[in-house]
Amino acid sequence: MTAPKIRMVDVCKAFDGKRALDDISLDVADGESLVLIGGSGSGKSLLLKSILGLEAPDSGEIEIDGAESVGLSGNERMAWMSRFGVLFQRQGLFDSLPIWQNVAFRLLQDNGVSKAEARERAVEKLASVGLTADTADLYPSELSGGMQKRAGLARAIATDPEIIFLDEPTAGLDPIMSNIISELITARQSDLGATIISVVSDMAVVREIAERVAMLHEGRIVWQGTADELETTDNEYVHQFVNQLIDGPIQMPSLAG
Repeated sequence: MTAPKIRMVDVCKAFDGKRALDDISLDVADGESLVLIGGSGSGKSLLLKSILGLEAPDSGEIEIDGAESVGLSGNERMAWMSRFGVLFQRQGLFDSLPIWQNVAFRLLQDNGVSKAEARERAVEKLASVGLTADTADLYPSELSGGMQKRAGLARAIATDPEIIFLDEPTAGLDPIMSNIISELITARQSDLGATIISVVSDMAVVREIAERVAMLHEGRIVWQGTADELETTDNEYVHQFVNQLIDGPIQMPSLAG
């Protein structure tokens, strides 16, 4: 039986004695698009950081292609990280670098890739997310929010990674631009055959890009299922979240009394 691309087994992480990840067990198949949903502070972004190795779990196992990733040395971690592409919630673009150097940042660190080749590949990736070659020499401050998101996505796929993490890829965008980004994500998954885990709050985007969905609440996975099952499940957490209801098991801090 083929091992999942990503496997988490009983992963725990606590801060100041409070569990932020509470016995997380999750399998993600090769080439699958999984979306994480849940309220603010439920552990979604921390889960991504744990897989990346930016946060070490207190206990549990995290495997990629059946190989344990927890406890890798610095050099092993750097080599292992080359398999990932990441779109940060706020893009994480370097203000002092033109867009093409942002997109090609990892390529430029590779001594085997010339500056000319890195620029060429950056322009190709920009084109794949609908940005013209003229964009390459602009700086992040000269781009609109939607263009910055697309530039961030181009950087995430610049090295054709096996695994892509997208943290709120449509946050702050209008509905039309959200649809454009969603279509780009779906197209790039098809092109690259990559495994994608996204953190998404916009349910329209969830329905567009997700094959499977996992919902977190207070550091625990309270539901997993297909995107279609979001509409039919009787899970009370999902029902409240999908329908944007005030009443339910999810209590916002300002309403908890």
